[in-house]
Amino acid sequence: MFFIGPPFGNYISLPGIVPIKGSYTLHPRDGLFLQILKTLRYSFKYNGWINKIGLRNKGIDYAIQNHCKNTITSIAILDPSDIPTIVEKIPKNMDIELNVSCPNAEKHMEKNGLTAFLNPLRTWCIIKISPVCDKKLIDQYYKEGFRQFHCSNTVPIDEGGLSGKSIMMHNQSLIPYIKQKYPDVTIIGGGGITQWEDAKGYFDIGADHISFSTVTFCPYLFGRLYFSIVTKNKL
Repeated sequence: MFFIGPPFGNYISLPGIVPIKGSYTLHPRDGLFLQILKTLRYSFKYNGWINKIGLRNKGIDYAIQNHCKNTITSIAILDPSDIPTIVEKIPKNMDIELNVSCPNAEKHMEKNGLTAFLNPLRTWCIIKISPVCDKKLIDQYYKEGFRQFHCSNTVPIDEGGLSGKSIMMHNQSLIPYIKQKYPDVTIIGGGGITQWEDAKGYFDIGADHISFSTVTFCPYLFGRLYFSIVTKNKL
């Protein structure tokens, strides 16, 4: 299965690709397009895209009202007191991804107390981890009952979050660790995918599914990648 991650999943819908929309917080956080204009840029220094958008979004109520089947809603918790309210608000069968690793908001994402989101009615209840995630935290999530991991979010740097090829070196450690220690876990691998060989590299080290995002900045690369997915997987 193939996913397109946020924020691109908010805008792109294609056959055979599951959009992940968000990330949404309990309350709206205004200023999305201004933050995009101010902070989103390509860095030749880091060879990747940098942003400091900081979870600007329309809030969980908007996400619920506009939710549709065959999509996944990304949720970010900025305060532990938000958890009971969000759990109460979202439908029990709503597929979600818990973003515990956005590096460019003014607060760290809440990493604890998330078991309330686990629900047998959900096909997906994914934990999206940081590329520099402490493996003890992965062990903790597994013990709490989480069985779906997305490896991984953007790399935290002083300028914000870094997307692109730099994520791959981290995932080459994270994905085998999780898969070898917890073979019953489902792993979504993503970061730096611009061609089919990149996706295959993730499959080869243990990913069950693939996610891509910033490749959409280049229509040629994105079109070539999607064509490869269609032809090789017969979507």
